Amino acid sequence: MTDTSPEIEKLVRDRLMARSGEERLLMGSQMFDSACDIVRASFPSGLSALEKKQRLFVRLYGIPLPR
Repeated sequence: MTDTSPEIEKLVRDRLMARSGEERLLMGSQMFDSACDIVRASFPSGLSALEKKQRLFVRLYGIPLPR
């Protein structure tokens, strides 16, 4: 489902593509970091650093962390 008109969709895409590859990569990296922060905020307190990493991996990729 999309509620964005084709004109606005094109405008947003054109503006995004007008940025350099470096800027787009940085934006993507910042969005990923923000998503990780949101996921971490949902974890119960008291988890070890390892448990946090394992839970984050599972939440992001949907599979258990390989051994």
